[in-house]
Amino acid sequence: MFKRILVPTDGSESSRRALKSALEIANKFNSEIELFHVTPTPEAYYGYHMGFTSIIDQEQIDKSGELALEITLKGIDIGNVHLTKKHISGHAASGILDEVRREFDLVVMGTVGHGALTGALIGSVTQRVMAQSPCPVLIVK
Repeated sequence: MFKRILVPTDGSESSRRALKSALEIANKFNSEIELFHVTPTPEAYYGYHMGFTSIIDQEQIDKSGELALEITLKGIDIGNVHLTKKHISGHAASGILDEVRREFDLVVMGTVGHGALTGALIGSVTQRVMAQSPCPVLIVK
C-alpha cells in the first residue's frame, strides 16, 4: 500500500516523532523512507535576490541541513527499513511538494500544533503540504 514514504524534517522533536511513526508504517508495509530536509535560502524568505551578501555562505547553510537530518535520526533504530536522506535548499513547502510528486505514496510529518488562529495568521508548511499533496499526509503531533 505505502511503498515510498516521505518524511520531511526540520530537526524538531515533532519531526522525530513523525519519523518513528513512519518507521512503524514502513515495517508493516515493507516500505522505503526518504528523510527530507529543505534548508531555506534568503530568496525563500524574501522572494527576491538580496542586494547584499550574507555572512553565512551556502556551504554553511547546507551543513545545517545535513545536521537537521542527523539530529532527526539520532538514537532512532531504523531496523531493516531502507532509509535514504536528501537535502535541498529553497522554500520548505514548495520543496516538499516537489519531492512528493516524485511518486511517493504517503507523507508523514510533524507539527508543533500552534492552533487554528496562529496557522491562519502566519501560514504553515504543514497546512500547505496537506492542501496540495497528491498523496495522503499523516500529521504527527
